[in-house]
Amino acid sequence: MKMNIQRPYGDTRLVKYLERRISDLRSTKTQTAIATEAGFRTPNMLAMIKNGSAKLPLDRVPGLAKALDCDAAMLFRMAVEQLAEDTTSLAIDQIFGAIITDNESAWLATIREASNNTDPSITAKAQKAIRAIFGR
Repeated sequence: MKMNIQRPYGDTRLVKYLERRISDLRSTKTQTAIATEAGFRTPNMLAMIKNGSAKLPLDRVPGLAKALDCDAAMLFRMAVEQLAEDTTSLAIDQIFGAIITDNESAWLATIREASNNTDPSITAKAQKAIRAIFGR
């Protein structure tokens, strides 16, 4: 895939998510209001991130997640994906492994409770059951 020099992050999951989420919130707040609430000094920074010409700084994730009313871990994971082969991304992966959202944490807690904290291995049957829940 050829990278667009003007929009090097244009094909990332984060850009697609921001487009959709900001559009969903349009009836309650403007993009400028979201940028201000997120703590961006200039509202055009959010526009640049949304169009893929700039990446989301990791230190802006908590404020933007709050402004977008979304899970900060999910947004952080998408921001890290923008770093691709950057050493920061590799360090985060080595230190934290999988970054999980609040919803994923709830799934994990349910599995631990259901298994009586026995750390069950994933079997083909269990994978099939989970996929069936999601219609896959």
